[in-house]
Amino acid sequence: MELEFEGVVVFWRGPAPWHFVSVPVEQAEAIASVAAHVTYGWGMIPATVTLGGSTWTTSLWPKDGSFLVPIKTSVRRAEDVDVDSVVGLRLVLAT
Repeated sequence: MELEFEGVVVFWRGPAPWHFVSVPVEQAEAIASVAAHVTYGWGMIPATVTLGGSTWTTSLWPKDGSFLVPIKTSVRRAEDVDVDSVVGLRLVLAT
């Protein structure tokens, strides 16, 4: 399954801070429809993500009926992305 969308980068302050982009409702519903077949537990969904010229492997985190895409520090630096940046993402899920 391949999905493309735009989203805003947000910062989550916690014991281990992260930057995320929330998956829009339409794409989250598509992911939820295959989640049982691709999750490795705890609702985490493995994905290959592309932002600009950067591609990496990560896991989508379930959150409030949607999913969060973690954005690595190395990717944010390479793509000049910061909090409140609007970014285009391409997700590939193994189905």
